[in-house]
Amino acid sequence: MLENFLSFQSSSAWSLILTSLVLTVGGAAGLYFLLFYVLRSIFRKFESDMALVTLNVSTYPALTVFVLVILKFTFHRLPSVNITDGFESLFTAGLIVAISYWLIQLFVQVFVYYLKEYTQQTEAMWDDVLLPILEAVVPVIVFTIAGVFVLRSLGVDLTGIWVALGGATFVLGFAAQGILANFFSGVVLLIDSPFQFGDVLQLENGSIAMLRKIGVRVTHLYIPSKHCDIYMPNSNLQSQNIINLSRPTSYFQYSTDVKIPAEYELHSIRQMIQEVILAHLDTLGEIDQKLNLGDRYYQRDELSDQQKIGRLRLLAEQEVDFKLEEVFPSLEAMTVTLQFAEKGGLSKEEIENVQQEYRDVLSLIGLKVTTETQNNRTTFILEETRVKDSLIELIRIWYRTSIRDPNLLDADAFIIPDEWERKISLLKRRMQRLYQKISNPEREETRLDDYVTELNKWLRERFKDPRQRWQEPQVLVKGLEHEDGAPYIQFNLNFYVDDIKLEDGKRGDRVSSQIYQEILQYLYHRQVEEKVAALERIAT
Repeated sequence: MLENFLSFQSSSAWSLILTSLVLTVGGAAGLYFLLFYVLRSIFRKFESDMALVTLNVSTYPALTVFVLVILKFTFHRLPSVNITDGFESLFTAGLIVAISYWLIQLFVQVFVYYLKEYTQQTEAMWDDVLLPILEAVVPVIVFTIAGVFVLRSLGVDLTGIWVALGGATFVLGFAAQGILANFFSGVVLLIDSPFQFGDVLQLENGSIAMLRKIGVRVTHLYIPSKHCDIYMPNSNLQSQNIINLSRPTSYFQYSTDVKIPAEYELHSIRQMIQEVILAHLDTLGEIDQKLNLGDRYYQRDELSDQQKIGRLRLLAEQEVDFKLEEVFPSLEAMTVTLQFAEKGGLSKEEIENVQQEYRDVLSLIGLKVTTETQNNRTTFILEETRVKDSLIELIRIWYRTSIRDPNLLDADAFIIPDEWERKISLLKRRMQRLYQKISNPEREETRLDDYVTELNKWLRERFKDPRQRWQEPQVLVKGLEHEDGAPYIQFNLNFYVDDIKLEDGKRGDRVSSQIYQEILQYLYHRQVEEKVAALERIAT
């Protein structure tokens, strides 16, 4: 009787196993067809490849999990003997490993990959550093947790391991407190960031440094004066009083002294010096004045390319300023329209009128609205029009002209386009978000005017650094000095250079040198002219 019962159980178990294997093979084949053919053909039609990449990453892990789940369920229903319990534990461990691998692949190849594209378009700096840290740390954490659950599923007692890990963690934390201090200092610098990559900083010791990168433990700085890289612990950098020379703008004020013999008339010499500074195409000042004065100074042969490209660059910048002066009042008019319309609630007709005003602004910027319908859902996308006199195209003409400057270094040819393309991407994203809010105001209809005002403020203050009157050159008389019995008038020259980040931070030094040379050149020619005039008077 017992033998018949055991025989029945054995045959029932084998029948269950065979049925499970058939279901596994059939289900896996159906799932394979669904993943590789049906869903793949659908996802390929999407504009974004995120769904397709997610499918590619998930295909084999999903098949593995499916097979292991069915096998685990099958062996769970078998009579409980040591061999079936062992197989069930192995299947559980396999499931943990497969799911962990699946999660890590989704995190690295989908989440991190697409988040990197997003971070390249943001103004924040923390995401550029913390994202690589997450990319390195999260897989280790997931695999560590998975390893713990695998060992538990195999029946390993983890009590001793936890005690050992706790002690090791305490010892390591005590030994690595300096590293941890630098790590948390780096996190603080990234989150509450007083600077961005490429900013020019003045350290406590007076050194001028360009910020390259904030790492996990150290900050990478470049010292232009010594042409070297230094790596400073994050905790040391955080404890310093640092002056950010690139904020609020990349314009930087230079100050230098010049001595002129007192034999020259004070007013005319002071006016000449001011004109020389203003005529230099790399200093700040009213563009029309700079263009007019540029024909009178810096006419030496070795400066011909610099003057030619500089003039074209200023003309291109002037076109950008003119276009921005068209955009600003258009946005202000939109704000007035919204403030008037939102009092009684926006009707469909008013929304359409506001949309038309906004399309006019988009046209000035160089964007147009296109619609895309997927799954009976319509989305609005902004595309570039590539019109030559639009703001975006004028900016590209401007920076492409700028990188032709013969004084720029190779790295500058990448710094300028990267900076402006990032700003253009930010502008497009802001315009896109605002159009979506205007198209579907819902409960935010009373805030639309605030959103337009915010966009206008960002354009005025953050998109392109405005030139202000206080940035124009100043020439101050400091006093009268005597050298070798001869009197000299001492002048103090103050002027702003257009971008301190260029030429390895030495752009201001070159400009100062050329201004000083031009002043000397002017005085030399004036002396020659006076001597020639004196000789002519004697001859007559």
